[in-house]
Amino acid sequence: MELYEKLEEVSRLFRIDEEYLGYETIQMGNVNRTYKVNFRMRDGSPKSFLVQNVNTYAFRNPVGLMENIDKVTEHIRRKKPGKPALHFHHTADRKTYVVDGSNFWRMTNFVPSVTYNAVSNLDIVRNAGKAFGEFQMDLADFDIRELTETIPGFHDTRGRYEKLIKSIEEDKAGRAKDLREEIDFLLSVRDKACTLTDLQRAGQLPLRVTHNDTKINNVLFSPETNEALVVIDLDTVMPGLMGHDFGDAIRFAANLVEEDCREYEKVGVNLDVFAAFAEGFLSMTARTMTERELETLPLSCFVLTVELATRFLADYLDGDKYFHIRYPDHNLVRTRCQIALAKDMLRNMEKMEQIIRRSADAAK
Repeated sequence: MELYEKLEEVSRLFRIDEEYLGYETIQMGNVNRTYKVNFRMRDGSPKSFLVQNVNTYAFRNPVGLMENIDKVTEHIRRKKPGKPALHFHHTADRKTYVVDGSNFWRMTNFVPSVTYNAVSNLDIVRNAGKAFGEFQMDLADFDIRELTETIPGFHDTRGRYEKLIKSIEEDKAGRAKDLREEIDFLLSVRDKACTLTDLQRAGQLPLRVTHNDTKINNVLFSPETNEALVVIDLDTVMPGLMGHDFGDAIRFAANLVEEDCREYEKVGVNLDVFAAFAEGFLSMTARTMTERELETLPLSCFVLTVELATRFLADYLDGDKYFHIRYPDHNLVRTRCQIALAKDMLRNMEKMEQIIRRSADAAK
Protein backbone atom coordinates (compact mmCIF):
# COMPACT_ATOMS: atom_id res chain seq x y z
CA MET A 1 0.00 0.00 0.00
CA GLU A 2 1.28 3.47 -0.90
CA LEU A 3 2.02 5.88 1.94
CA TYR A 4 -0.79 8.19 0.76
CA GLU A 5 -3.38 5.45 1.28
CA LYS A 6 -1.74 4.13 4.44
CA LEU A 7 -1.94 7.50 6.18
CA GLU A 8 -5.61 7.80 5.28
CA GLU A 9 -6.25 4.31 6.64
CA VAL A 10 -4.47 5.10 9.89
CA SER A 11 -6.41 8.34 10.26
CA ARG A 12 -9.70 6.49 9.86
CA LEU A 13 -8.69 4.11 12.63
CA PHE A 14 -8.25 7.18 14.84
CA ARG A 15 -11.86 8.09 13.97
CA ILE A 16 -11.14 10.97 11.59
CA ASP A 17 -13.98 10.60 9.08
CA GLU A 18 -13.76 13.84 7.09
CA GLU A 19 -12.51 14.28 3.50
CA TYR A 20 -8.85 13.31 3.20
CA LEU A 21 -6.74 15.82 1.24
CA GLY A 22 -3.27 14.29 1.49
CA TYR A 23 -0.13 14.61 3.57
CA GLU A 24 3.19 16.40 3.98
CA THR A 25 6.37 14.90 5.39
CA ILE A 26 7.63 16.77 8.45
CA GLN A 27 11.33 16.72 9.28
CA MET A 28 11.15 16.29 13.05
CA GLY A 29 13.84 14.56 15.08
CA ASN A 30 16.22 11.72 14.23
CA VAL A 31 14.12 8.75 15.32
CA ASN A 32 10.42 8.70 14.32
CA ARG A 33 8.82 9.49 10.95
CA THR A 34 6.28 12.32 11.08
CA TYR A 35 3.55 13.36 8.65
CA LYS A 36 1.06 16.21 8.63
CA VAL A 37 -2.23 14.80 7.35
CA ASN A 38 -4.79 17.26 5.98
CA PHE A 39 -8.58 17.04 5.91
CA ARG A 40 -11.57 19.17 4.88
CA MET A 41 -14.10 19.25 7.68
CA ARG A 42 -17.85 19.06 7.12
CA ASP A 43 -18.17 22.84 7.37
CA GLY A 44 -15.60 23.20 4.59
CA SER A 45 -12.74 24.36 6.81
CA PRO A 46 -9.30 22.73 6.60
CA LYS A 47 -7.88 20.87 9.57
CA SER A 48 -4.60 19.05 10.06
CA PHE A 49 -3.27 16.38 12.40
CA LEU A 50 0.15 14.85 12.96
CA VAL A 51 0.64 11.14 12.38
CA GLN A 52 3.86 9.46 13.47
CA ASN A 53 5.36 6.09 12.74
CA VAL A 54 7.21 5.28 15.96
CA ASN A 55 10.65 3.69 15.68
CA THR A 56 10.21 0.49 17.66
CA TYR A 57 13.91 -0.33 17.37
CA ALA A 58 14.61 2.78 19.42
CA PHE A 59 11.54 2.39 21.64
CA ARG A 60 11.23 -1.28 22.52
CA ASN A 61 8.14 -0.73 24.69
CA PRO A 62 5.96 1.57 22.54
CA VAL A 63 2.76 0.68 24.42
CA GLY A 64 4.32 1.75 27.71
CA LEU A 65 5.62 4.86 25.98
CA MET A 66 2.13 5.82 24.86
CA GLU A 67 0.70 5.14 28.31
CA ASN A 68 3.26 7.57 29.76
CA ILE A 69 2.45 10.21 27.16
CA ASP A 70 -1.29 9.89 27.64
CA LYS A 71 -1.01 10.28 31.42
CA VAL A 72 1.34 13.25 31.23
CA THR A 73 -0.52 15.16 28.50
CA GLU A 74 -3.88 14.71 30.21
CA HIS A 75 -2.38 15.84 33.52
CA ILE A 76 -1.12 19.04 31.89
CA ARG A 77 -4.39 19.63 29.98
CA ARG A 78 -6.35 19.45 33.22
CA LYS A 79 -4.08 22.10 34.73
CA LYS A 80 -4.30 24.44 31.75
CA PRO A 81 -7.84 24.47 30.36
CA GLY A 82 -8.17 26.65 27.30
CA LYS A 83 -4.43 26.80 26.61
CA PRO A 84 -2.62 25.02 23.74
CA ALA A 85 -1.80 21.46 24.73
CA LEU A 86 -1.01 18.13 23.14
CA HIS A 87 -3.84 15.65 22.81
CA PHE A 88 -3.39 12.15 21.42
CA HIS A 89 -6.34 10.69 19.56
CA HIS A 90 -7.92 7.37 20.51
CA THR A 91 -9.16 4.48 18.43
CA ALA A 92 -12.63 3.01 18.86
CA ASP A 93 -11.27 0.69 21.57
CA ARG A 94 -9.66 3.67 23.40
CA LYS A 95 -6.07 3.00 22.41
CA THR A 96 -3.71 5.88 21.60
CA TYR A 97 -1.90 3.79 19.00
CA VAL A 98 -2.46 1.54 15.99
CA VAL A 99 -0.28 -1.50 15.37
CA ASP A 100 0.02 -2.48 11.72
CA GLY A 101 2.49 -5.31 11.26
CA SER A 102 5.87 -3.85 12.18
CA ASN A 103 4.47 -0.28 12.15
CA PHE A 104 3.33 1.51 15.29
CA TRP A 105 1.25 4.60 14.57
CA ARG A 106 -0.12 7.46 16.66
CA MET A 107 -1.98 10.69 15.96
CA THR A 108 -2.01 14.03 17.76
CA ASN A 109 -3.55 17.43 17.23
CA PHE A 110 -1.68 19.88 15.02
CA VAL A 111 -0.83 23.18 16.75
CA PRO A 112 -0.25 26.05 14.27
CA SER A 113 3.15 27.32 15.25
CA VAL A 114 6.79 27.72 14.31
CA THR A 115 9.84 25.79 15.50
CA TYR A 116 13.52 26.68 15.48
CA ASN A 117 16.58 24.52 15.02
CA ALA A 118 19.02 27.37 15.50
CA VAL A 119 18.19 30.63 17.24
CA SER A 120 19.99 33.97 17.51
CA ASN A 121 17.03 35.72 19.17
CA LEU A 122 17.73 35.46 22.89
CA ASP A 123 14.09 36.14 23.78
CA ILE A 124 13.15 32.92 21.98
CA VAL A 125 15.88 31.05 23.84
CA ARG A 126 14.68 32.49 27.15
CA ASN A 127 11.10 31.50 26.34
CA ALA A 128 12.24 27.97 25.51
CA GLY A 129 14.00 27.74 28.88
CA LYS A 130 10.85 28.95 30.59
CA ALA A 131 8.76 26.39 28.67
CA PHE A 132 10.92 23.44 29.74
CA GLY A 133 11.06 24.72 33.31
CA GLU A 134 7.28 25.13 33.33
CA PHE A 135 6.92 21.60 31.96
CA GLN A 136 8.77 20.27 34.98
CA MET A 137 6.73 22.40 37.36
CA ASP A 138 3.43 21.30 35.76
CA LEU A 139 4.43 17.73 36.56
CA ALA A 140 5.91 18.39 40.00
CA ASP A 141 2.82 16.88 41.63
CA PHE A 142 2.66 13.90 39.23
CA ASP A 143 3.45 10.55 40.85
CA ILE A 144 6.56 9.29 39.04
CA ARG A 145 5.65 5.75 40.07
CA GLU A 146 2.92 5.87 37.42
CA LEU A 147 5.51 6.19 34.65
CA THR A 148 7.09 3.30 32.79
CA GLU A 149 10.83 3.49 32.14
CA THR A 150 10.36 3.15 28.41
CA ILE A 151 14.10 3.18 27.68
CA PRO A 152 15.76 1.56 30.70
CA GLY A 153 18.95 3.37 31.62
CA PHE A 154 18.33 6.21 29.16
CA HIS A 155 20.52 8.63 31.12
CA ASP A 156 22.50 6.01 33.01
CA THR A 157 25.81 7.38 31.81
CA ARG A 158 27.78 4.50 33.25
CA GLY A 159 25.51 2.14 31.34
CA ARG A 160 26.04 4.19 28.18
CA TYR A 161 29.79 3.79 28.61
CA GLU A 162 29.41 0.06 29.06
CA LYS A 163 27.47 -0.05 25.80
CA LEU A 164 30.17 1.97 24.04
CA ILE A 165 32.91 -0.36 25.27
CA LYS A 166 30.92 -3.36 24.09
CA SER A 167 30.46 -1.73 20.67
CA ILE A 168 34.20 -1.06 20.49
CA GLU A 169 35.00 -4.65 21.34
CA GLU A 170 32.47 -6.16 18.93
CA ASP A 171 33.24 -3.63 16.15
CA LYS A 172 30.36 -4.94 14.04
CA ALA A 173 30.91 -2.50 11.18
CA GLY A 174 34.72 -2.76 11.22
CA ARG A 175 35.22 0.92 12.00
CA ALA A 176 37.00 1.01 15.38
CA LYS A 177 40.54 1.03 13.96
CA ASP A 178 40.07 4.57 12.64
CA LEU A 179 38.55 6.02 15.82
CA ARG A 180 41.39 5.92 18.36
CA GLU A 181 41.34 9.66 19.08
CA GLU A 182 37.57 9.75 19.72
CA ILE A 183 37.64 6.60 21.84
CA ASP A 184 40.59 7.77 23.93
CA PHE A 185 38.97 11.12 24.74
CA LEU A 186 35.64 9.64 25.75
CA LEU A 187 37.29 7.06 27.99
CA SER A 188 39.51 9.73 29.57
CA VAL A 189 36.51 11.75 30.85
CA ARG A 190 34.43 8.75 31.88
CA ASP A 191 34.26 9.45 35.64
CA LYS A 192 33.53 13.16 35.21
CA ALA A 193 30.78 12.37 32.70
CA CYS A 194 29.21 9.90 35.12
CA THR A 195 28.89 12.42 37.97
CA LEU A 196 25.11 12.84 37.77
CA THR A 197 24.52 9.09 37.62
CA ASP A 198 26.79 8.55 40.63
CA LEU A 199 25.14 11.33 42.68
CA GLN A 200 21.65 10.01 41.92
CA ARG A 201 22.63 6.50 42.95
CA ALA A 202 24.04 7.93 46.18
CA GLY A 203 20.68 9.60 46.88
CA GLN A 204 22.04 13.14 46.46
CA LEU A 205 19.86 14.14 43.50
CA PRO A 206 16.04 13.68 43.49
CA LEU A 207 14.18 11.98 40.67
CA ARG A 208 11.62 14.15 38.89
CA VAL A 209 9.33 13.81 35.88
CA THR A 210 11.62 14.96 33.09
CA HIS A 211 11.30 15.43 29.33
CA ASN A 212 14.71 13.98 28.46
CA ASP A 213 14.88 15.45 24.94
CA THR A 214 14.90 19.20 25.52
CA LYS A 215 16.04 20.40 22.12
CA ILE A 216 14.73 23.87 21.33
CA ASN A 217 12.91 22.45 18.28
CA ASN A 218 10.75 20.48 20.71
CA VAL A 219 9.02 23.72 21.70
CA LEU A 220 6.26 25.17 19.53
CA PHE A 221 6.24 28.97 19.39
CA SER A 222 3.64 31.53 18.40
CA PRO A 223 4.61 32.92 14.98
CA GLU A 224 3.29 36.34 16.02
CA THR A 225 4.81 36.77 19.51
CA ASN A 226 7.48 34.04 19.81
CA GLU A 227 5.91 33.01 23.10
CA ALA A 228 6.25 29.31 23.82
CA LEU A 229 2.96 27.48 23.23
CA VAL A 230 3.63 23.85 24.10
CA VAL A 231 6.43 21.36 24.63
CA ILE A 232 6.29 18.40 22.23
CA ASP A 233 8.04 15.06 21.52
CA LEU A 234 7.31 13.33 24.80
CA ASP A 235 8.65 9.88 23.89
CA THR A 236 11.31 10.03 26.57
CA VAL A 237 9.20 11.41 29.43
CA MET A 238 10.37 9.34 32.38
CA PRO A 239 11.72 9.74 35.89
CA GLY A 240 14.99 11.62 35.59
CA LEU A 241 17.14 14.45 36.90
CA MET A 242 16.64 18.17 36.47
CA GLY A 243 20.15 18.36 35.08
CA HIS A 244 19.24 15.93 32.31
CA ASP A 245 16.73 18.39 30.89
CA PHE A 246 18.87 21.47 31.42
CA GLY A 247 22.09 19.93 30.12
CA ASP A 248 20.55 18.46 26.99
CA ALA A 249 18.88 21.77 26.15
CA ILE A 250 22.18 23.65 26.40
CA ARG A 251 24.01 20.96 24.43
CA PHE A 252 21.61 21.58 21.55
CA ALA A 253 20.75 25.28 21.74
CA ALA A 254 24.04 26.82 22.87
CA ASN A 255 26.32 25.16 20.34
CA LEU A 256 27.74 27.77 17.98
CA VAL A 257 27.05 25.40 15.07
CA GLU A 258 24.63 22.58 14.27
CA GLU A 259 25.22 19.25 16.00
CA ASP A 260 26.43 17.64 12.78
CA CYS A 261 28.73 20.40 11.56
CA ARG A 262 31.97 19.12 10.00
CA GLU A 263 33.85 22.34 10.81
CA TYR A 264 34.85 21.21 14.28
CA GLU A 265 37.06 24.25 14.88
CA LYS A 266 33.88 26.37 14.89
CA VAL A 267 32.18 24.29 17.59
CA GLY A 268 31.75 25.93 20.99
CA VAL A 269 29.32 26.98 23.69
CA ASN A 270 27.56 30.31 23.13
CA LEU A 271 27.50 31.85 26.61
CA ASP A 272 24.83 34.39 25.67
CA VAL A 273 22.48 31.57 24.67
CA PHE A 274 23.48 29.66 27.79
CA ALA A 275 22.60 32.65 29.97
CA ALA A 276 19.27 33.31 28.25
CA PHE A 277 18.12 29.71 28.56
CA ALA A 278 19.28 29.55 32.18
CA GLU A 279 17.30 32.70 33.00
CA GLY A 280 14.11 31.25 31.56
CA PHE A 281 14.55 27.79 33.06
CA LEU A 282 15.50 29.01 36.52
CA SER A 283 12.68 31.57 36.56
CA MET A 284 10.37 28.56 36.83
CA THR A 285 12.47 26.07 38.82
CA ALA A 286 14.96 27.89 41.07
CA ARG A 287 12.61 28.18 44.03
CA THR A 288 11.96 24.43 44.16
CA MET A 289 15.27 22.82 43.20
CA THR A 290 17.77 21.63 45.78
CA GLU A 291 21.15 23.24 46.25
CA ARG A 292 22.90 20.15 44.86
CA GLU A 293 20.67 20.25 41.76
CA LEU A 294 21.63 23.87 41.23
CA GLU A 295 25.33 23.13 41.68
CA THR A 296 25.27 20.39 39.06
CA LEU A 297 23.50 22.36 36.29
CA PRO A 298 26.70 23.68 34.63
CA LEU A 299 28.36 20.26 34.75
CA SER A 300 25.18 18.66 33.42
CA CYS A 301 25.82 20.35 30.08
CA PHE A 302 29.18 18.59 29.75
CA VAL A 303 27.66 15.32 31.01
CA LEU A 304 24.83 15.27 28.47
CA THR A 305 27.15 16.27 25.63
CA VAL A 306 29.59 13.46 26.37
CA GLU A 307 26.78 10.97 26.91
CA LEU A 308 25.35 11.73 23.49
CA ALA A 309 28.80 11.43 21.95
CA THR A 310 29.04 7.89 23.37
CA ARG A 311 25.65 7.09 21.85
CA PHE A 312 26.50 8.47 18.41
CA LEU A 313 29.83 6.63 18.40
CA ALA A 314 28.34 3.34 19.59
CA ASP A 315 25.70 3.56 16.87
CA TYR A 316 28.37 4.28 14.26
CA LEU A 317 30.36 1.26 15.43
CA ASP A 318 27.21 -0.90 15.34
CA GLY A 319 26.38 0.06 11.76
CA ASP A 320 23.96 2.97 12.31
CA LYS A 321 20.96 1.09 13.73
CA TYR A 322 19.42 3.72 16.02
CA PHE A 323 19.76 7.26 14.65
CA HIS A 324 18.58 8.18 11.18
CA ILE A 325 21.53 9.16 9.02
CA ARG A 326 21.69 11.16 5.79
CA TYR A 327 25.16 10.03 4.68
CA PRO A 328 27.52 7.15 5.61
CA ASP A 329 29.63 8.87 8.30
CA HIS A 330 26.84 11.04 9.74
CA ASN A 331 27.08 9.50 13.21
CA LEU A 332 30.86 9.96 13.23
CA VAL A 333 30.46 13.64 12.35
CA ARG A 334 27.93 13.98 15.15
CA THR A 335 30.35 12.28 17.56
CA ARG A 336 33.23 14.60 16.70
CA CYS A 337 31.02 17.65 16.98
CA GLN A 338 29.85 16.64 20.47
CA ILE A 339 33.42 15.96 21.58
CA ALA A 340 34.51 19.40 20.40
CA LEU A 341 31.59 20.97 22.28
CA ALA A 342 32.39 19.04 25.47
CA LYS A 343 35.98 20.28 25.39
CA ASP A 344 34.83 23.89 25.03
CA MET A 345 32.39 23.46 27.90
CA LEU A 346 35.26 22.38 30.14
CA ARG A 347 37.16 25.53 29.17
CA ASN A 348 34.13 27.67 30.06
CA MET A 349 32.90 25.80 33.14
CA GLU A 350 33.74 28.57 35.63
CA LYS A 351 31.86 31.17 33.57
CA MET A 352 28.87 28.83 33.28
CA GLU A 353 28.85 28.33 37.05
CA GLN A 354 28.80 32.09 37.61
CA ILE A 355 25.90 32.56 35.19
CA ILE A 356 23.85 29.85 36.90
CA ARG A 357 24.39 31.36 40.33
CA ARG A 358 23.42 34.87 39.14
CA SER A 359 20.31 33.59 37.36
CA ALA A 360 19.21 31.55 40.37
CA ASP A 361 19.69 34.47 42.76
CA ALA A 362 17.65 36.72 40.45
CA ALA A 363 14.83 34.16 40.23
CA LYS A 364 14.60 33.73 43.98
